[in-house]
Amino acid sequence: MTLRELRIGGRRISDDTEAYVIAEIGHNHEGSLERAEELFRQAAAAGAHAAKLQKRDNWSLFTKAMYNEPYTGRNSYGPTYGLHREALEFGRAEYVHLAGVAAELGIDFMSTAFDQPSVDFLVDVDLPAIKIASADVTNTPLLAYAAKADKPLVLSTGGATMDEVRRACDTILPLNPNLALLQCTAVYPAAPSDLNLSVITTYREEYPHTVIGFSGHDLGPELSWVAYALGARVIEKHFTLDHSRPGSDHHFSLDAPQLADLTAGLRRTHEALGEPVKRRSDSEAKAVRKMGKKLVAARDLPAGHVVTEQDVACKSPGDGMKPYQLDEVLGRVLRVDIAEDTGFGPEMLAEPVVAVAGANHGAD
Repeated sequence: MTLRELRIGGRRISDDTEAYVIAEIGHNHEGSLERAEELFRQAAAAGAHAAKLQKRDNWSLFTKAMYNEPYTGRNSYGPTYGLHREALEFGRAEYVHLAGVAAELGIDFMSTAFDQPSVDFLVDVDLPAIKIASADVTNTPLLAYAAKADKPLVLSTGGATMDEVRRACDTILPLNPNLALLQCTAVYPAAPSDLNLSVITTYREEYPHTVIGFSGHDLGPELSWVAYALGARVIEKHFTLDHSRPGSDHHFSLDAPQLADLTAGLRRTHEALGEPVKRRSDSEAKAVRKMGKKLVAARDLPAGHVVTEQDVACKSPGDGMKPYQLDEVLGRVLRVDIAEDTGFGPEMLAEPVVAVAGANHGAD
């Protein structure tokens, strides 16, 4: 019986499935619908299951002071922080267009909601899931509002304590059990020592009915494979077409070849993990026969002989009685002559005749 399961779009995500891979585009489209569409197409070609953007209602999200704060430098798309964010923001027309692109490509389209108006926006355009960023793991009003939207939620937990994660889950799960809980580290880029992938195991133990995942800001795909092996079934990685572009996320994002490596490696990891039942596979039979051992006659033995330890050797190939069956051979009487190196078989062996005291005496 499967304990944990989540469905996004038409895809089922559980312990026995491959990883569900989210290509986090964020604002790496730089405000260009054409570039966003190309990112969607490249993500799908690389094997991602979803492409994700970010949605903010900037006027309600930031204080006036922060909105109007000067924002200059290579990564700026506007003279103030608010105008910078507005330049990167897509509206309904762009979202509807990209939803059509995603449907054409056969991938899911989701977005991060940073505020309640953005939750309403994403519900209105009917995206199949809503992401909540690490920055809002303590924002219980937003968590509750998003949970009531009746959409699957994906929650990252970068920068959070375990108590804060518990509070977030206690807020969401009674309202909406359709949650993926992602281990994340709020470092950009994150070194291997920052990742604490063992938290995936902690989450799995504490939330046995919840799909667990990994949102990685590390460079490259390799540690996501480790995350999958530990039980992460949603893998989110930032995605770009060009690491050199201006913007705060491009430098630690995966490019298209790296994303393809990620998805291919996750499929291999899924195949390699297999099932938790130890059994001998059909593909092992040849090697087991060649290198295994069987019980054979150590020398020529005549019919009627009682088999002793000195009469038995263990030799390859392993196509007969196994060495652990030695007790089934010792002390038995041979029914037939057998030559040296001949494998023992049950049909060759008889129980020894045991004399019964008084068997030839008449009745008293």
